[in-house]
Amino acid sequence: MAAIEVNGLERAFEETYAVRGIDIEVAEGEIYGFLGPNGAGKTTTVRMLTTLLAPTGGSASVAGYDVVSQAADVRRAIGVALQEAALDPLMTGRELIRLQATLHALPAKEGNRRADALLERVDLAGAADRRIGTYSGGMKRRLDLAAALVHEPRVLFLDEPTTGLDPVSRKGIWTEVSNLNAEGTTVFLTTQYLEEADQLANRVGIIDDGQIVAEDTPAALKAQVGKPHLEVSLAEGDRDRAAAQVCEQFGKPLPSSDGTLSVQLEHGATQVAAVVRALDDANIAVESLTLIEPSLDDVFVEKTGKHIEADEDTSEHETAPA
Repeated sequence: MAAIEVNGLERAFEETYAVRGIDIEVAEGEIYGFLGPNGAGKTTTVRMLTTLLAPTGGSASVAGYDVVSQAADVRRAIGVALQEAALDPLMTGRELIRLQATLHALPAKEGNRRADALLERVDLAGAADRRIGTYSGGMKRRLDLAAALVHEPRVLFLDEPTTGLDPVSRKGIWTEVSNLNAEGTTVFLTTQYLEEADQLANRVGIIDDGQIVAEDTPAALKAQVGKPHLEVSLAEGDRDRAAAQVCEQFGKPLPSSDGTLSVQLEHGATQVAAVVRALDDANIAVESLTLIEPSLDDVFVEKTGKHIEADEDTSEHETAPA
């Protein structure tokens, strides 16, 4: 049974379709990355899958439950950490997690045990009795993640969980998501950071104008837009001879800047050592070699005609101790 199954899902607002008949299947234990430009339908899709918005067409099930007719069952089976966490600044971290446990009808003793364990897990045990209003951005995200896990959900929805965080906090969230997935939790991840999807996701779906325009593993998607190419910086005077004698044996020469030679490698990184040996055998002096792999950004641009709207300059500088 799939953890998430979407068939022809639609959502119209009056005469405008935000989601246009999409199909998605996420296997149990998978991390599925969901990408798209602003306004493409990402948030609308997530809201439907988490029962916050009713579809106007098609069907969807999460953890085996229909998101419309079995919405209460879906909510019991999922955890949700939204981009804008609704955290009461006057509560302490421990009070918030214990409240979540109570809302999920856990016995008090069990709820307290889980709260303490989760606060330890997300590295907030030392700040558990401080008011949330004193927490940094990264601490609030980790607390929101802990709150989403208190009832041990089968499927976890993360809506841009690291937006605005500094690189250290971002990588901390990545580590925790990977750990949760290794323990069997299925994760549906929307993100504006292509590196995040590349690092975490088993498969990636790209939505644009309400439709899925690409879906596969990150490696397979990148392979669709081109093969890796090798940039070779050569000692002065050796470039033409290298192109003629060596590099064309390994792939297609590409336009390059002065002092460098670029060749598209038909068989990828496995050919780099052979290129180096061939250049050395030909007594051609090499200053440096750089393997350039296709990126998810290349895929995103080809599929949507846009760059994703990630803005690294908005990262929050944390001032509160973590």
